[in-house]
Amino acid sequence: MRFIIRTIFPTKLGNKAVKDPNFIKNIQGFIENNKAEAAYFTELNGDRTGIFIIDMPSADMIPVIAEPFFQMGAKVEFHPVMNFEELKKGLSASQ
Repeated sequence: MRFIIRTIFPTKLGNKAVKDPNFIKNIQGFIENNKAEAAYFTELNGDRTGIFIIDMPSADMIPVIAEPFFQMGAKVEFHPVMNFEELKKGLSASQ
């Protein structure tokens, strides 16, 4: 199932995280290891935020994905999403 995963770093922890010389390497590893369809970086309510689109084969992947970000002090959110084709299929099945 496809999810949008938001990682939100409060300002102080985000400042510390980006100064770590391995930060970019760790994010790149996360993107590659989880085969992220997309990765975006922005601010959300003044905090550094990463937004990733990942296809998770099962719910037991949630701790695997979340734990590294929790260790860095981030908040992590998981939101199931569909693409347009999946939406059309779901709507046709509901009628």
